[in-house]
Amino acid sequence: MTDKAPKLLFDAIAAIVSAQEFMAACSLEQYAGDKMRRSAVERQLEILGEACSRLARLEPALLDQGQNLKLAIDLRNRIIHGYDAVDDEIVYLTVTEDLDVLKADLTQLLAARG
Repeated sequence: MTDKAPKLLFDAIAAIVSAQEFMAACSLEQYAGDKMRRSAVERQLEILGEACSRLARLEPALLDQGQNLKLAIDLRNRIIHGYDAVDDEIVYLTVTEDLDVLKADLTQLLAARG
C-alpha cells in the first residue's frame, strides 16, 4: 500500500464517524426536514466516497475484497452527479444501518498498515 493510503483510510473513517454523529438521535423525519443536517451528512458521504475512490485507484485489489468500498463510491457519485434525485431515506438508512460494516473494514485495513 502506498504512503497515501493510510491518510485516505483515516479520512474515510473520519467521514463515517462525522456522518453518524450528525445523524445521532435523529429520526428520518427530522433528517428530511433539516437542510443543514442533510447538507452536512451528504458532504461527509462525498468525502467518504472520494477517499474510497482514491484508495481503489491506488490499490485496485481493495475493490475485490468487498462491495462496501464500491457502494461508498457509487453513493458519492449519486450525491454529486444526481444531486436532484438523492433519496433522503436511502441516505438516512445508509448512515444509520450500513456504514458500521464499512467502518470496521476500513479500520481493519488501517490497523493492518500500522
